[in-house]
Amino acid sequence: MTGPEAIARLHRGMTRQGPGTPEDVRWALARLDVGARARIADAGCGPGADLAALARARPGARIEGVEMMDHLVAEARAACAGLENVTVRQGDMAGLTGPYDLIWCAGALYFLGVTEGLRQWRGALAPGGAVAFSEPVLEEDAPGAARAFWAEYPAISDLAGIEERVRAAGFAVLDHRRVAGAAWAGYYRELEGRLDALSADPEAAGEGPLADLVAATRREIALWQAVPEAVSYALVLVRPEPGGR
Repeated sequence: MTGPEAIARLHRGMTRQGPGTPEDVRWALARLDVGARARIADAGCGPGADLAALARARPGARIEGVEMMDHLVAEARAACAGLENVTVRQGDMAGLTGPYDLIWCAGALYFLGVTEGLRQWRGALAPGGAVAFSEPVLEEDAPGAARAFWAEYPAISDLAGIEERVRAAGFAVLDHRRVAGAAWAGYYRELEGRLDALSADPEAAGEGPLADLVAATRREIALWQAVPEAVSYALVLVRPEPGGR
């Protein structure tokens, strides 16, 4: 079993691949005044939780989920079965063409880089279009457990650092909110259920990629439990600056 196969095995059947809530989606849509018939992309849509939230909040919109992993494409299609305004396709979120009134990206833009991803998406936005993305954030006074939690993400910064990366792409920050507490608790509760389900699997208890991933995930959860309010994403709403890069 390879590392990617182990990740897919651990997360199979989960509602989400990371923390978030439908309320985050509704807040972004309202704050950006996204219209009833907007064209929306969910970039890196995972198993489709936010796709479904977007579709229910804007039933007249055209919503497209884009996901690289084939098993997640299948899960997203299942999650959105019966939602006629949603399509899901397999593809690279770096190659969005649009035009979209909103690009939503929950917990995935860091794969491209905030500055790099926004630059690539600028041409996929319709006039007046916006991007809503969540990015790990670590304040300067964060406790040690929070710093250890994000140790494998060297690009992490405080909110000012995220805003600097946004400006470097030629975008302006319109608003932001923290994604913390309950959103993470719900995600980890479901993830712990998957860990428990794998506890009898010899591959999870022995040596190899799955066992390594299980151990690392349990450590991640323990670090979060030590400082649950200090581990968060920033959900950031941005729009291209006129004449920007």
